Amino acid sequence: MTLDEKLAQLGCVWVTALVRDDAFDRDAARTHLAHGIGHVTRIGASTGLRPRESATLMNEIQRFAVEETRLGIPVVVHEESTAGYCARDATVFPQAIGLASTWDEELVAEVADVIRRQLVAVGARHTLAPVLDVARDPRWGRVEETYGEDPYLIGRIGTAYVQAIQAGLKDGVIATGKHFLGYGLPEGGMNHAPVQLGPRELREVYAEPFAAAIRDAGLASIMNSYSSVDGIPCAGDRSILTDLLRDELGFDGVVVADYYSVNLLMTHHNVAATPAQAAVLALRAGLDMELPTTECFGAPLREALAVGDIDESTIDVAVRRVLESKERLGLFDDPYIDADAAPAVFDTLEQRGVARRAAAASVVVLTNDGVLPLRPDLARIAVIGPCADSPRLLQGDYHYPAHAEITYEQADSNLLPAAGGAFQPGPHYTEHVTPLTALLEVYGEDRVVHARGCDVVDPDIEGIHEAVEVARGADVAVVFVGGESGLMPHSTVGEARDATSLDLTGVQQALAAAIITTGTPTVVVLVSGRVHTVPDLAVTAGALVQAWVPGEEGGHGIVDVLTGAVNPSGRLPVSMPRHVGQVPVYASPRAGGGRSMFHGAYTDSPTSPLFPLGHGLSYTTFEYGPVVVEPAGTTAEPVVLGVDVSNRGDRDGHEVVQLYVRDEVASVARHRFALCGFAKVPLAAGETRTVRFTVDPSRLAFYDPSMRFVIEPGSFTFRCGGQTTSVTLTGYVVEHRQRDIRATEVTVSPPRPS
Repeated sequence: MTLDEKLAQLGCVWVTALVRDDAFDRDAARTHLAHGIGHVTRIGASTGLRPRESATLMNEIQRFAVEETRLGIPVVVHEESTAGYCARDATVFPQAIGLASTWDEELVAEVADVIRRQLVAVGARHTLAPVLDVARDPRWGRVEETYGEDPYLIGRIGTAYVQAIQAGLKDGVIATGKHFLGYGLPEGGMNHAPVQLGPRELREVYAEPFAAAIRDAGLASIMNSYSSVDGIPCAGDRSILTDLLRDELGFDGVVVADYYSVNLLMTHHNVAATPAQAAVLALRAGLDMELPTTECFGAPLREALAVGDIDESTIDVAVRRVLESKERLGLFDDPYIDADAAPAVFDTLEQRGVARRAAAASVVVLTNDGVLPLRPDLARIAVIGPCADSPRLLQGDYHYPAHAEITYEQADSNLLPAAGGAFQPGPHYTEHVTPLTALLEVYGEDRVVHARGCDVVDPDIEGIHEAVEVARGADVAVVFVGGESGLMPHSTVGEARDATSLDLTGVQQALAAAIITTGTPTVVVLVSGRVHTVPDLAVTAGALVQAWVPGEEGGHGIVDVLTGAVNPSGRLPVSMPRHVGQVPVYASPRAGGGRSMFHGAYTDSPTSPLFPLGHGLSYTTFEYGPVVVEPAGTTAEPVVLGVDVSNRGDRDGHEVVQLYVRDEVASVARHRFALCGFAKVPLAAGETRTVRFTVDPSRLAFYDPSMRFVIEPGSFTFRCGGQTTSVTLTGYVVEHRQRDIRATEVTVSPPRPS
C-alpha cells in the first residue's frame, strides 16, 4: 500500500459529501475516495432516504471503492443504534435506560437482533453502540443513552446487546463500546468535562462493563471518551487506550474516535498546538480511526511523518486493524447487498411487537396505593399532561427524527452536515402510538377526556385550570409529564443538554400537584430520559410510574402496564435521588460512604435515595425464602447460593431476583453490597422456583493496595430479596486478571406449587 492508501483507511467521509441533488456524485467520489476510505459516515441519520434507496446508495459508494480504486478495498458504513437504527423507517425501541430497566438479557438480545437485521439490510456494518458508560450523575444529559449506574448490570445488558448485534460478524455488525473511559462522571455533570478518578475506581467500576463485553461477547470496536481523566484526554492517552484497554483487558479490535475528538485535543483540551500534533498524540495512544471526517489523520499526519514525529510502522498497526475489521465482516468476499430486499425487514408487525414488549417491560411502577391497575369498568378517565399525546416526546436523543433535528432545524450545523434534494432529512416518523391513543383503544372515546394542561418548558399556567376541571369529574386522572430528549437548545435532556436541576421543567410539577389536590385518584407517569427528583409526587400521587423514553410503541407499552394487561416487571437501573444536592448517590458506595458522619443524615434530608437501584413494584406479591449456601471453603472455589422465590399473589408475574455481596474486611475500602448476579424469573400465581447463583471467585476480586487484582480470604455477606447470609472463605490470597472475570452463573428450577 502507498502512504496515501494507508492514510485513507484511517479516515472517514460524510455521506453528504458524496451526493448532489438527487444522486450519488461520482466527481465527489473521485475526490474523496481516490485512494479508498476507511468509513463512510451515517447514510441513515444524515439523510431522509428510505431503506431501499439507502441500500442503493450504499451499493453505489461500495462499487466505486471496490471497482474504481487501485486496491479495491471495500468501505464500511457506520451508523448509530443506541435504541434502534437511527434512520428513517427503522423500528424505534425504548431508549437504552429503558432497556436496562427490563433487567432482561434475552429481551435486549431480541431488540439488538432486529437492529442487526435492519443495519445489515442497508449495508451498514459498524454501529456506534452500545453506550457502556457507568452513569452516576443524573445532571449529565446522556444518562438516558446508558444502562445505568451499576457496572455488573451494564456489563450483562451490554453483553447481550453486543452478542446479538455482532452475530459472529460475517452476518452481523461491529458493535462499538463507548465511551472509554469514565465519561459518565464529568465535573458538574457537564458534557465533555474533565473526570477525576483514581486508577482503582477507574478499573473496578468504569472499565468493568467494557471488560465484560470484551471477554463475554468479543466486542470488536471501542470509541474513546471526550473527557480527560486526571488531566490526560482519553483520545490521546496511551495508558487508557493501549495499556489498560489492550494489555490489561485483552481488547483486539479497532478503536475509533468519537466525533471530532482528535481535533479537540487541540481546540478543547489544549494538549496539541497543531492538527499534526493532535494526530500523533491520538495514533500513538492507540486510536486507529478518525471519525466523522478526516481532519487530522490526512495531510497533517503525512506532515508529521515527513518530519519524523511518527514512524510509518505506527500507522501500519492502525491500518492493519482497520483492514482486519473489514475482513472479519466478510466485505472483501461479499461487499454488496440486495437493495430491493431491504424494506422487508423494516418496522414489521413482528418488530413492532418486540418494541411493545420492550416498552412494557421497561416501565417501573415506583409507588402504588392501589389505584393501579386501572379497572376495566372506569366510567371516565382524565388523560392530562404534555407527554400524553406527543410522538416527539416518545423519542430519545439518538432516535430518528429527534436526532436529525440538528440538520433539518439547523441547516448550517457542522455536527451533522445536511444533504439536499431527495436526501434531505426531516421529521419522518414511523407510526408512534401515544399514551392517549392507547387509552382510547382500551376505553373508547366516550370514557376518555383529554387536557394538555401545560407545555414541557413554557411557564404558562393558563391550561392548568382546564386540566383541573377535566380531572374533577373523572374516576381517575393519569398525568403524563417529563422532558424532551434531543440535541437542540429546546431539548431538556440528551447529549449536551445537561442541567443543574432535576426538577420537572416548566410548570409540570404544579400541573401534577393541582390534579392531585382535586381528590381524584391520580397516576403520575414520568416520560423522560432524565432522572427527576419528585419526592412530593412520590408521597401524594396514588401511583408514580417511570416510563423513560419508550419509543414508537410507548403508548401501548405504558397502557399495557397501567391496565394490568402486563404485570409490571421493570426495575430501576439507577438510584433516584431525593434532591440534586445528593448527587452522586448510588447503590454501592465504598465503605465509609453513603452517610454523613456522625449523625448519618444531612441536616435537611436522609442520605438514602428516594428509590434505590433495583426498585420496582408488581401487581402480585413475591416472597423469598432463606438464602442457602452450599458448602464452600476457600478463595479458590466458587460460592454457590440458592433461594426459593414464590408468587403469593393472584396474578402471574416476573420477579427480578437480585444478588448483592459485601466484603466485610479487606485491605482497601470495598463497595458495600455490590450487585453480583440477577435473573428475571417468570412465576405464575401460586408457583415457587429455586434460583441458584454460582459466584466465581474472580467476581469477588478487587485491586489491592499494590494494584494487584486479588481475592482475599475472609467473610462475605450475600443479600437477596431482603434475606442475607454470610460465607467465610479460607485459604490464600489468589490473584486474578480483570480480563478473566467470570459472570455469575444463574439457573432457575422448573416451577412447583408453593
